[in-house]
Order: sequence, then C-alpha cells, then structure tokens
Amino acid sequence: MKEIIELSTDELLTRRRDLRQESLHLRLQQQSGQLEQPSRLRLLRRDVARIETVLSQRGKETEKKSIYG
Repeated sequence: MKEIIELSTDELLTRRRDLRQESLHLRLQQQSGQLEQPSRLRLLRRDVARIETVLSQRGKETEKKSIYG
C-alpha cells in the first residue's frame, strides 16, 4: 500500500490498466482450465481496489481544494 501511495496519478492509472489487462488474461486462462495460480486473481483484484481507493481519495482532496480555495 505504501508503494501505491507514493506513485503519481498517471502512474496509478497506467498500473490499474495493466493490472486489469492481466486480470482479463488470467480469467480467460481460468475459463479454459489453464490457470496455474488461482490466488493471483484475488491479489490482482485487491491491488486494483487499492489503486482505485487512492485515486478516489486524491480526487476528493482536489475537489475540496477547488471548492475551499
């Protein structure tokens, strides 16, 4: 989590896209019965959720700054 917080917003967006793409590939492997590490899917979902949480928090901070000066 500490690593995620230290990334810039652009880096977070890129990482989220990459993780979602990897998740898609793993789900396709799971459907075809070729998935070797089912736990990897859960870890990817959690990482995406962490990134989205940080992005949401940053968005709210930016919104507060624009409203309250």
